[in-house]
Amino acid sequence: MESAIRFVICGVGHIGRRHAALVAAHPEAQLVALVDIRPELAPALAADFPGVPFFASLDDYLSHGPAADVLTVATPNGLHAQQAIRGLRAGLHVVVEKPLALHKSDAEDIVHTALQTGRFVFGVMQNRYSPPAAWLKQVVEEGRLGQVFLVQLNCFWNRDERYYTPGSWHGTRVADGGTLFTQFSHFVDLLYWVFGDITNISARFRDFTHEHLTEFEDSGLVTFDLVRGGSGTLQYSTAVWDRNLESSLTVVAERGSLRLGGQYMDKVEYCHLHDYQLPELAPTNPANQYGPYQGSAANHVHVIDNVVETIRQRGVATTNALEGLKVVEMIERIYALR
Repeated sequence: MESAIRFVICGVGHIGRRHAALVAAHPEAQLVALVDIRPELAPALAADFPGVPFFASLDDYLSHGPAADVLTVATPNGLHAQQAIRGLRAGLHVVVEKPLALHKSDAEDIVHTALQTGRFVFGVMQNRYSPPAAWLKQVVEEGRLGQVFLVQLNCFWNRDERYYTPGSWHGTRVADGGTLFTQFSHFVDLLYWVFGDITNISARFRDFTHEHLTEFEDSGLVTFDLVRGGSGTLQYSTAVWDRNLESSLTVVAERGSLRLGGQYMDKVEYCHLHDYQLPELAPTNPANQYGPYQGSAANHVHVIDNVVETIRQRGVATTNALEGLKVVEMIERIYALR
């Protein structure tokens, strides 16, 4: 029996705890340490993850902690790049929660460091694991759409004072970066993963309800051309009242039209393609629950599987660092118009 892949989790908020729980439950993984700057979390973590040591900083862990194979970075966005690079230089593979970084230059540093150290970097882009997204990717790659004409991406979510709490890193330019980075980068990733790069970007940004909650826009209207041909729009808002409305992707193409929809793009709502019958798709995982608000489909278990498979040389990274870099760069180009 091969020894388990050892994980240390840096940042043990909502998402970090999910990573920790999934690692602890995985038959081929082992949780060896938890890192967070909030020492008050230690007692609850000790109860949930008995015997797993707690460290108050990444430096402290790297100096004194037990050996590991993988560092999972689930801290505020603005810390992702520097912590990922620290992990790589310490000889660890790295899993980085979305977004990979807040600046293309930082994402490039991660890619270069990974190449120098011969380590893997895994981006967490959980939409890729949802059956409708995987189906869409396959349909496009098989050429069933012909020329793509129009792609429309709508992301209409609720993020109010229950999410942007006073004193939190959420909502700050330095740590959060903006609505597209924290809330919707995995939808920009889906756009890039399936349809490729964008160009000729124009954008308008508005702040309807978040003037006192965040340092950036809550809504945006973005238009672009696809480098491979066709045009698209990205319309997004976190000013939706009380609860999430939808995230959807509509495609109008030469050989038909389709639409992924639902609150989390979790179902194929429309599919009318030439000479094609929609197959039965596997069910989508339920949404992440964060108390009063919800996130996207809870696909993190697939991320852990993919890390283990890749390190064991039984598979390849589902989301690599170069793709993570492209998403950061696309968002940075959109935000250059703010």
